[in-house]
Amino acid sequence: MEQVTEQAPVPTADPITVEVVDLMARLVALFHREYEEAAAARSLTGAQAKVLALLRRGPMPMRHIAQTLSCEPSNITGIVDRLENRGFVTRESDPQDRRVKLVVATDSGLSASSELRESLNFAREPLAALDAPERAQLRDLLRRMLDSSAPD
Repeated sequence: MEQVTEQAPVPTADPITVEVVDLMARLVALFHREYEEAAAARSLTGAQAKVLALLRRGPMPMRHIAQTLSCEPSNITGIVDRLENRGFVTRESDPQDRRVKLVVATDSGLSASSELRESLNFAREPLAALDAPERAQLRDLLRRMLDSSAPD
């Protein structure tokens, strides 16, 4: 006897939601393309540039970098090795737990990351079409969207 299981209907998105998601996907693709090009112009991979960007927040354990970038810790080790060879990062013992190594951006690494960030024009042109209150509104809406999706 075959058992029939009912599946919950998949909710369909309204046309505006579909369009917003498509527009966000286009922005993300534009960002990634320009980010990779800007990194390559500085002889960095996109992953190396992302690690340097994360380290602008301060020193981090490699495990945290891997989690944030959703990749394997072994990949981060190779990325950090190459950044360290170029003088962009150092590894230091965590003062709270000497067993943990923190990755720390050097002045040279912070400078390279800032330079890369300044070279990104993808958002400047589209955002220039909005006046200051519209940009603030967009920022606030994006924050609200991200805050509502943050894990508890």
